[in-house]
Amino acid sequence: MKRKLENSELERLDVAEFKNAEKTPIILILDNIRSLNNIGSVFRTADAFLVQKIYLCGITATPPHKDIRKTALGATDSVDWEYCENTEELIQQLKSEGVMTIAVEQAEQAVILNNFQVEENKTLAFIFGNEVKGVAQEVVSASDMVLEIPQFGTKHSLNISVSCGVVVWDVWSKMNAQKNKKP
Repeated sequence: MKRKLENSELERLDVAEFKNAEKTPIILILDNIRSLNNIGSVFRTADAFLVQKIYLCGITATPPHKDIRKTALGATDSVDWEYCENTEELIQQLKSEGVMTIAVEQAEQAVILNNFQVEENKTLAFIFGNEVKGVAQEVVSASDMVLEIPQFGTKHSLNISVSCGVVVWDVWSKMNAQKNKKP
């Protein structure tokens, strides 16, 4: 019989160890996210994959907030984050630092996630948009590229926290496969 592991057996990092750990070169940008639960869920995903930083933009709420804390389960303490009012200005700043900016959206010339190739030693910033309107057109236009999650059902979108989890897992897996191929 298989036995479920206790939390104490999972050998997770504490907050201080997390802060000192080598981070995955992924940045998450939340552009005008309304749901505090979605924000908290993104923090949990960022913690799980040692994401470098989260930027909270526009109307996106910031910690501390009880509804963010409820789903983040402490990840707002471990993951670095910053508030930026203007997403377009942030994109320009990140580009000037050599970061590749990627809007996660359905758009012309979008690259389908499973076809996306990660560039070695490149920091990637993924932009996730409002639950109803998605990533604003100005932000899509300012981004280096657009990445689309393939979908095959009747709905036109995924929840933002689900989209974030799908993208981060896929990119993290590709980055680690690259790292493990090195002699």
